[in-house]
Amino acid sequence: MLKRLLRLLLIKVPIGFLIVSLSWVLLYKVVPVKWTPLMLKRSIENIDQKGYRNHRTWVDLDEIAPVMVRAVIASEDGRFMEHWGFDVKELLKMKNEHKKKGKKIRGCSTISQQVAKNCFTFCGHTWWRKGFEAYYTLLIELLWSKERIMEVYLNVAETGKGVFGVEEAAMRNFNRHASKLTTHQAVSIACVLPNPLVRSPKTASQRNSSKYSTTYKRTQQTAYPFE
Repeated sequence: MLKRLLRLLLIKVPIGFLIVSLSWVLLYKVVPVKWTPLMLKRSIENIDQKGYRNHRTWVDLDEIAPVMVRAVIASEDGRFMEHWGFDVKELLKMKNEHKKKGKKIRGCSTISQQVAKNCFTFCGHTWWRKGFEAYYTLLIELLWSKERIMEVYLNVAETGKGVFGVEEAAMRNFNRHASKLTTHQAVSIACVLPNPLVRSPKTASQRNSSKYSTTYKRTQQTAYPFE
């Protein structure tokens, strides 16, 4: 009995998890991602709010203005095209800042890590969740192209209360499709990504002017990576 239990825990469960996780990642490599654990969490959190629903509209990468891609790279992950899911340089920089100046360690999740967290794990701050996030980050970097990672990110990222993806953000804040976004509008959307439930693209340039100015300048200096 004990041997069977150990065999189940040490062999069958890990193999089963590997098969399921690989299948899940490979499926999302080719089909639109229209549901994520974060969307489910938001629905549960707002279950008592009458009329609440998650708004999301999938669009392909070629239906998103290139400046939107440039803006999120400038804002969220400047070395997106260079790393394999983890920005080691940024992690070391943060560690040194904390050691020398005693600064609070800020978040520095890459776009790949954010996709892994949003699509494949339930949100939280446990080591278990971080472990699964790292595992799925490696998987999508190995099995997806950078274009696909960016496409999924721009479609599942939370951009407001009940709002997911840049197409919905563009329509609700600027009354235009993501393909028609200007630099100002793209940067405004990118600036809310760290805290979309508090910030709004409509007021990003006024209420978060420092972040907006820095992101705007970096966006102008960032080339579109998928030519």
